[in-house]
Amino acid sequence: MIDAEQLPTIDAPRVRLRWLTEQDVDALYAVFSDRRMMRYWSTPAMTDRSEAVVLVTKIRDDFREKSAFPWGIERKEDSRLLGTCTLFRIDASNGRAELGYGLGSQYWSKGYMREALTALIAYSFGTLGLRRLEADVDPRNEGSLRILGKLGFQREGLLRERWNVGGEIQDTAYFGLLAHEWKPDPA
Repeated sequence: MIDAEQLPTIDAPRVRLRWLTEQDVDALYAVFSDRRMMRYWSTPAMTDRSEAVVLVTKIRDDFREKSAFPWGIERKEDSRLLGTCTLFRIDASNGRAELGYGLGSQYWSKGYMREALTALIAYSFGTLGLRRLEADVDPRNEGSLRILGKLGFQREGLLRERWNVGGEIQDTAYFGLLAHEWKPDPA
């Protein structure tokens, strides 16, 4: 796995995946307080900046414990943090991890997330040597379902009433992608 002090930077055409720092608190708050984006998340939207401060600490702790590898998605043209993508529930002995991602709603439908995930999937199957990636997606999130389909993920099941997010009961669709099925940058 990754034995460094921080995550490596991974470049894609218009975005880069990079280590998150304390300087990202305001940008993380903007993303995770975005109610449109958080509608499909497994926790409610942030309502106070202090929650983003706690998130940065959690990101550091999770990385140190090797339980999650969270990257910020930064737009190269202006270094703006657009969202995050994370490998978590990493099971090195079985060669698998879950993939989580979120993008501020003002950046949807511009191809940024597809670029970020393509780079992260290539890194996961290549450098990290994983053989399986999984994604847990709200089945109402049409944009996320579309991206996963374009990247080659296959729907493997539906977990009914899996999440209670702010009093709203939500299902989750489960997707998987195997390394031997991966076709980098599918058209």
